[in-house]
Amino acid sequence: LVSFIKAILIYVKQPLHRKMRALLTTLIVALQLTASSAFSGSGLTIRGRFSSSLNLEFMTHYEEISLDTDHAMSIFDITPQIEAIVAKSGCKEGTVTVLSKHSTLSISINEMEGRLVDDIRQYFLNLAPPHLPYLHNDLDYRVGPPDWPGGDEAWRDFRRTQPGNTHSHLIAMMLGTSESIPISDGAMTKGKYQSILAVDIDGPKGRGICVQVTGGK
Repeated sequence: LVSFIKAILIYVKQPLHRKMRALLTTLIVALQLTASSAFSGSGLTIRGRFSSSLNLEFMTHYEEISLDTDHAMSIFDITPQIEAIVAKSGCKEGTVTVLSKHSTLSISINEMEGRLVDDIRQYFLNLAPPHLPYLHNDLDYRVGPPDWPGGDEAWRDFRRTQPGNTHSHLIAMMLGTSESIPISDGAMTKGKYQSILAVDIDGPKGRGICVQVTGGK
């Protein structure tokens, strides 16, 4: 509800009457105080930052990141690229959404540490081993895209030059292909050891990643 009221204040183009704006601002504060008191004594601490200045201009900013991966299951830290896009956008309060444009490239948030990266790779390849007899890998019973030059046989000839990738699709479904990170005071509000990771399970390939920043500035 608090977010809804803030959105009203941001989106409304005409200046609000001073009394109406004051009323909505008071309502937001009251709701936040109510939420805090509801959790008091439960061992849960709520930390928040309420800005009395709601005169934010709605904005949206879109960019794409290109990524060349180097082997079958490779993990890249794309946090610096996302931070640069957020800073460039000028967004003060909002959200950045990071989306993979591929069904075998995942986006996930975790720690970027060398030995953990090896553990991630081994764990998911054990969950979905590449060598199992997956139906998706049986090209004789699959049809190609409707606009493929030369039709299904030409597509099957091409696919036979590529490794089977059913396990890549399954791992991508487990890891997910997008993340949304809150932006507050002009910066992403992630943890110290949290990195935004691009996980290619079907490399090496050239990959594309969508980045959309939405909020107020």
